[in-house]
Amino acid sequence: MRTGFFCLAVLFLVGCKKNIEKENLQELNGYWEITEVEFPNGQKKTYTISTTIDFIAFENMSGYRKKVQPKLDGTYQTSDDAERFEISERDDGFYLTYSNGTEQWEEKLISIAENSFSVQNQDKKIYRYTKYEPLNLGPDAKTPK
Repeated sequence: MRTGFFCLAVLFLVGCKKNIEKENLQELNGYWEITEVEFPNGQKKTYTISTTIDFIAFENMSGYRKKVQPKLDGTYQTSDDAERFEISERDDGFYLTYSNGTEQWEEKLISIAENSFSVQNQDKKIYRYTKYEPLNLGPDAKTPK
């Protein structure tokens, strides 16, 4: 009985360990395309193509996120609107806290890698992103051989 309790306690502690290191947060920098939203009931909505992508700039535990529209020549159309955020470290992981003056919300960083990341918002929806690869169809574009 004691052995069973000990095993359960170890599994609980291992399961609660966060798997994202502070050094990995720099991976957030760049252009990101949403690929999927998972709802609390388990249903998923997949995005195969999007007309807007997210640009994230991050340094020293703060940054901003803005929507941009990729153009066929490899450039981006954007506005001056940006959502500023701060990242805080808690026992169970890292949180992005956004504030735009009238409202504040946060997302928990669930996973992060070189080419993907996911966050969970306060409504328990999980948003999955992949690194955006620009499509250059302009005059300088290379044609595949």
